[in-house]
Amino acid sequence: MIKQYVVDAFTDRVFGGNPAAICILEQWISDELMMDITIENNLSETAFAVKEGDGYHLRWFTPGGEIDLCGHATLATAFVLMQEYERGAEQIIFHTLSGKLTVVKAGDLYEMDFPAYNLQPVAVTEEMIAAIGARPKAAYMGRDLLCVFDDVGIIESLAPNQEKLKALDGLLLQVTAPGNDVDCVSRTFAPKLNVSEDPVCGSGHCHIIPYWAEVLGKKRTNRISSV
Repeated sequence: MIKQYVVDAFTDRVFGGNPAAICILEQWISDELMMDITIENNLSETAFAVKEGDGYHLRWFTPGGEIDLCGHATLATAFVLMQEYERGAEQIIFHTLSGKLTVVKAGDLYEMDFPAYNLQPVAVTEEMIAAIGARPKAAYMGRDLLCVFDDVGIIESLAPNQEKLKALDGLLLQVTAPGNDVDCVSRTFAPKLNVSEDPVCGSGHCHIIPYWAEVLGKKRTNRISSV
């Protein structure tokens, strides 16, 4: 029997944030079975974890296959472990495709230590404009393609062509702009992973936050928003 939990991450209310399915296993099952479970769940991520050494080996699957980094499912897995399996623990260590990741309990909140992608500027192309449906003022490449706009209204109204997005470089598309009452707003599109739009993307913010931290000269944010 496999016990599965569904956790809404990045929110303080039910049915908000970004839902992830979490499976805590005694031992690994086949990749094929993990994919079948993920496709059946039809969420942006299903996480699988097995206790290993000083922590847990954690893997993330999207409906389009395994992925190398996922923020909300990591946070959700740590929550499940601290609530149900490692009660009293103040920290969970995960061993992943992106190396060692930690989640620490800080009062009623959970804090993640995640990597920052090295962003390289790339040319804004006609293919980008046609796929996104608007012209970004700048574009950068990390694991994902990050496109920057000046107007939050553009971010809110985007309806990109999902098929054309698949032809762009980068695993996911991150779009962002300065916010009106927050530091920045963003959206995430992942048709290559069979996810048209991710409600809130943790690994996407490993691109978005380093960009805005440098532009704004900040080490701490005044809030960010996924629209």
